Amino acid sequence: MNTSALRLLPLAIATALAFTPAANATTMAARAENAFLSQADAAARAARVSNVDYVLDFTLTGKENFGGTTTLSFDLNDASTPLTVDLDKATVKSVTVNGKSVTPQYNGWFVTLAAQDLVKGRNTVAIVYERPHSTNGEGLHRMVDPVDKRVYTYSHFEPAAAHQMFAVFDQPDLKGTYQVNVSVPADWEVISTTRESKIEAAGDSRRWTFPKTKKLSPYNFSMHAGPYKKWEDNSGKYPMRLFARQSVAEQIKPAEWFKYTKSGLAFFDDYFGIPYQFEKYDQILVPDFLYGAMENAGAITFAERGFMYKADMTSDQRQNLASVIMHEMAHQWFGDLVTMKWWNGLWLNESFASFMGTLATAESTEFKDAWRSFYSHGKQGAYVQDQSSTTHPIEVPVPSTQNAFDNIDAITYSKGASTLMQLRHLLGADVFRKGVHNYLVKYQYRNATLDDFIGSLGEAAGRDLKGWTKEWLYQPGVNTIAANFSCKNGKIAAFNLEQSATKQFPTLREQRVQVASFRMDGKQLKLDKNVAIIYKGAKTAVPGMVGAACPDLVYPNFEDWGFVKVQLDKRSFDTARASLAGVDDPLLRAMLWQSLWDGVRDAKLPLNDFITTALNNAPHEKDYTLLGDVLGKVGAAKYYLSAMDPNSAYAQQAGRQLEEMAWNAAVAAKGNDDFQRRWFGTYIGMASSRPALDRLAALLEGKQTLDGLTVNQDLRWAIIARLNRFDYPGAMELVKAEQERDKSDSGQSAALAATVIRPDPAVKAEWLGTIQDTRTKLPFSKVRTAMGSLYPSEQKALAEQTADQRLAKLQELDKSAGPVYMRAYGPSMIPASCTPASVKRLQAASEKMKDLSAGTRRALLGTLEDDQRCVAIKQAMTVK
Repeated sequence: MNTSALRLLPLAIATALAFTPAANATTMAARAENAFLSQADAAARAARVSNVDYVLDFTLTGKENFGGTTTLSFDLNDASTPLTVDLDKATVKSVTVNGKSVTPQYNGWFVTLAAQDLVKGRNTVAIVYERPHSTNGEGLHRMVDPVDKRVYTYSHFEPAAAHQMFAVFDQPDLKGTYQVNVSVPADWEVISTTRESKIEAAGDSRRWTFPKTKKLSPYNFSMHAGPYKKWEDNSGKYPMRLFARQSVAEQIKPAEWFKYTKSGLAFFDDYFGIPYQFEKYDQILVPDFLYGAMENAGAITFAERGFMYKADMTSDQRQNLASVIMHEMAHQWFGDLVTMKWWNGLWLNESFASFMGTLATAESTEFKDAWRSFYSHGKQGAYVQDQSSTTHPIEVPVPSTQNAFDNIDAITYSKGASTLMQLRHLLGADVFRKGVHNYLVKYQYRNATLDDFIGSLGEAAGRDLKGWTKEWLYQPGVNTIAANFSCKNGKIAAFNLEQSATKQFPTLREQRVQVASFRMDGKQLKLDKNVAIIYKGAKTAVPGMVGAACPDLVYPNFEDWGFVKVQLDKRSFDTARASLAGVDDPLLRAMLWQSLWDGVRDAKLPLNDFITTALNNAPHEKDYTLLGDVLGKVGAAKYYLSAMDPNSAYAQQAGRQLEEMAWNAAVAAKGNDDFQRRWFGTYIGMASSRPALDRLAALLEGKQTLDGLTVNQDLRWAIIARLNRFDYPGAMELVKAEQERDKSDSGQSAALAATVIRPDPAVKAEWLGTIQDTRTKLPFSKVRTAMGSLYPSEQKALAEQTADQRLAKLQELDKSAGPVYMRAYGPSMIPASCTPASVKRLQAASEKMKDLSAGTRRALLGTLEDDQRCVAIKQAMTVK
C-alpha cells in the first residue's frame, strides 16, 4: 500500500495523524512514512533489538472486526532514539511502555515508541487495538461460508503481513516466542504453532490458551480459528491433524493426507538428521487462499481449491497432494528452523523446498517419477522465464517489503531447485546431504544468509564455491548446449559440447551433464553410449564419445542432470520428429517432445508440423505422467491457433482433428480411469466446433454417455463453462440450474467463471468494472476468478473493445490497488491479441509506462514478449 491509501484509514487514525503534538514530532523515527519496511530500517532495528517475546491476546466473535492486545518484551541495547512497532490499519486504543501509559504515535502503519519512554535493557510494551479482518488473503482473513453461513478465519503472513493481525517487529531476523490466548465462539476450533494447554468456558465463548512457542520469525507463526471439521491420526511419530470447513468435509480425503504426511516426516527426520522440532503436525485447508500453501510452523495452510475432490482422486491429483505436502514439510527445517535474514533469501527457502519436496516425493511415496513431473512442469516454466528479457538472477536485492514478492516466480522456485540438483550432481549426493545437515545444525533457531548455506556445502565438499555461486546465483539467463560431432567410417571422429548464451545475458557456466548417443534399431531408438562430463566455457571436448558408432540422435543432457536448453543437431532433430514412438525411456521421450515444442516457441518448427506430430503420436502414449505433459503442449498449440485466427480454415480443420483425437482416446481408455479422465479433460479443453459442443451438452443432460466415465460435479461445471465460452444455446440457463444443484462455495466460483467467460459485451463491461473497482466488497478470490475468465483467446474482438481502456488504466491501478491485486491483474488483464498492431500498442505502452512498480512492469514486458512470440509462430506456419 502506498501513501494514497491514507484516505482509506479509519477516521480515528486520520485524526490522530492530524493532531499529533508538535513536541512529539521531533522524537519520531526517521523511518519512511509508508506501509513498507526498508531493508535499511530493518537492519537498524535488528541491530538494537534482541530476545523478543510476544504475548498475544485476541477476541474473535465472527464479526467483521476483531480485538487484540500485543504485549511485547525485548532487550534494547540503545535507547537514545525512537523505535517503531509494525501494526497495519488498526484503531489503537492504548499504548503502555514499561508500565507507563503514553499517547499513541501511530500513522496507520506503525507505532512509534519515543526514546524517553524506552530503557537500555529489558522493555515491555502493551498495545491494545481493534482491526477489521482482511478479505484479501493476508493478515487474519475472514470468510463467511455461503452454504451454511459459518464464519472461518485463518492467518497468512508471508512476506510481511503479520502486522495486519498484531503489533510486531515484522521482519524475519527478529525471531521471537509467541504465547497466545484467544476467546472465540464456543463451537470453534483454534489452531496455532503449539497445541493448546487449556480451554475454558466463558459464557457463550471459550478461551483457548497456548503455551509459548520456540523462536520463530513472525511470518512463520500463525493462528487459525473457526468451526473447522477435524480429523486426527496418531499412528506416526508425531500427532497429525487435518482441518477443513464443515461444508466441504466430504470432498476431503484425510487418509491420503495422513499417509503422505507420515511418510514425509519419517523421510525428512532421516535425511536431515535432525528430528522434526514442532511436536505436532497440523494441516488446515482454507478458503480464498492467495497461494498454494504456506509453511507456518506446525500449522500448515493449504488452498482448499486445489485439494477438494467431488470424485475419487486421480493419480495426478494424489501426486500433486504428496508433492505439496512434502514441499511445505521441507520448510519446517529449511525456512522455519533456519530462516533467511532478509527477503532476498526467500528464493533459497523456496528453491530448497522445491528440490527437497521432489526428492521426498520420489523416495518416500509411490510416485517414483516425481523428477520427471518436475522436468515437465516446474523446470519448463523456469526455462521459459529465463529466456525472457524480464528474467532476473536467482539472488536479487530486495530494498523493502514492497519488493519482497517482485521476483517470486519460476526462477525462484524451479530454476533455484534445478541449480541445487545440479550442484548435488557436481558435489555428490552424500557430500551435499552432509553440507545441508551441518548448515541446519549450526544455524537452527537463527537467521542465515546465502553465504552461510554455500559455505556449509563448500566446507563439506572441500572446495571453494564462490565461482559457482557467482555464475549461477548472481547472473540471469539460460545457456544453450549443442553437440558438434563428425563421423568417419561409421564412427565418431571428433565430439565437442558447445555452450552459448544470449547477448543480453552472456554468462557461460560450469555444469556436469551426461552426453548420450543413440542408434535406430529397426523402429526402436537404442542407447549406444553415455558419458558424464563437466563442461565450461564455449567449447568442451568429450573424448569419451570418440570411437562410438555414428549416432542417429545425440542428447547432451541425458537424464536431466543440468539446467540448460538443448539444441538438437539437424540429424537428431529429424530423428526425434520421426521416431518418438520408438523411444522406450519416458524421460528421454519427454525431452524430445520438449525439443520439438522449443522449436515451435522459437519459430523454427511450424506449429502445424507439431500438431501433425501430436496427432500421430499422442494417442499412443502409455506413460501417464508424460501424457499429461504432451497434452499440456497440445493445449498450448490450440491456444496459439485460437489466438491467431480461430476462424481460419486450418484452425477449424486442426481443431476438429484435435477434438476427435481426444474423444477417441477417451473412448479407448475405458477401464483405465486415470487415462480416461485425462483424455476427457483434454476433450473439454479442445471442444469448439458445434458437433463437439453438442456432444458435451448431451453428456451433461445424460442423453449420451462415455462408457466408463462418471460425469461428476467438477466435470459438469467444466462442461458448462465450455458451453458458455462459445455461447451455446441455453448455456446461461445451465449455469443457473447448476447453481441450484451445487450450492457450495466452489460451485459459486464455477458459476462466476462460466458467467464471466460468456462472449457478451454487457457481461464483459460489468465485470471489467467490478475488477477495476478496488473498493468492491466482492472477496478477492472471486475477483481473481473473474480476471482469469474475462477474455479467453477466442474472444479477440470483444477483448479489443476494452484493450485501450485496460492499458490506460494500468498506471492508476498500479498506484492505488497494491501488490497483491496487481500480481493477479497484470498477467490476466494486460491486452494482447497476436497481431503486429497489438505488439506495437504494447511497445508504446512499455516506452511510456516506465514508472510502474517492478512487478507490474515485468508483467507488461512479459505480455509484450508473449505477443511477439505468438506473431512469430504465426508467421512460421506453413499452412494458414
